[in-house]
Amino acid sequence: MRQLKETGLTKEELIHAFKHVLRGRRLDERLWQLTRIGKTSFNISGQGAEVGQVAMVMAFQPEKDYFLPYYRDMTACLTWGMSSKDIILGSFGKEADPSSHGRQMPNHYGSKEHNIISHSSPVSTQLNVATGIGYAALLEESDSVTVTTTGEGSFNQGEVAEAMNFAAIKKLPIIFVVENNLWAISVGIKEQYANKEMAERAAAYGFEGIRVDGMNFTECYLAFKHYVEAARAGKGPALVELMVSRMTSHSSDDDQTVYRSKEELEEMKTKDPLAAFQKQMLDEGYLTQQDIDAMELELKEEINKATDEAEHMPDPDAADILAHVWAEN
Repeated sequence: MRQLKETGLTKEELIHAFKHVLRGRRLDERLWQLTRIGKTSFNISGQGAEVGQVAMVMAFQPEKDYFLPYYRDMTACLTWGMSSKDIILGSFGKEADPSSHGRQMPNHYGSKEHNIISHSSPVSTQLNVATGIGYAALLEESDSVTVTTTGEGSFNQGEVAEAMNFAAIKKLPIIFVVENNLWAISVGIKEQYANKEMAERAAAYGFEGIRVDGMNFTECYLAFKHYVEAARAGKGPALVELMVSRMTSHSSDDDQTVYRSKEELEEMKTKDPLAAFQKQMLDEGYLTQQDIDAMELELKEEINKATDEAEHMPDPDAADILAHVWAEN
């Protein structure tokens, strides 16, 4: 595990990063609870990917860059600028939900305020939209960089090839990210692709690709920092394959014990990236156990408050169901 001091980040920035990792895990756990007691209908979890997502986002400048996430990117969206309440409003389907005002299913994150562009349910379509945003930046001579993510299963969609090809031709300032958790719902990697690494595909389009350990904060951050700086300098796109874990079933409607062995699931728990990152923060002197205990209490209060406030917000008005669907005369 590479030491955190190698990132060049300050102690305060590293504590900020750890807090987002912890916030992402605790909020995800709350969303699962809400589905299990029947207060919300659906959740797709990002547990196991939090460290890589936070490291990724910290290499960008959210005030001017653009993020087109996929459905497991809740922790990344929190780090980019969304709040716990923003996320829970989406799960409850409330009018104040910044992603869609309650008109889209949960986990379709978006925030106009924070330059987060919501995706559609057909997977990987966000990559084509990202090329459009990158092309606009090129035409406007802006130094903004766009990042878009998807999973390794949906990385096999045709839209991916179209997006990467166009981005390469125009040398667009885009970072393509494939979060590889080894499972496309119940389909393992041996039935998904034949190449050794997803990162190898970048070479076919004429730009660089790299595979990084999504559980190693320093490795992730430095890789993204390098490619973001290159894209901002006009050197074109890059592909980062982020190796992460999927610690839960595909979604709240799935049962992974049907297709993943008990031994695999038990081994996965021993490699929890949150636990590893927490140990590193303690070992390298950035936090004490008392600091972490205080952070846990603060986040519990934050998430409880966000849950209570979001639950009591108004639902969308059924009379407005066609708003923003059809053009108005």
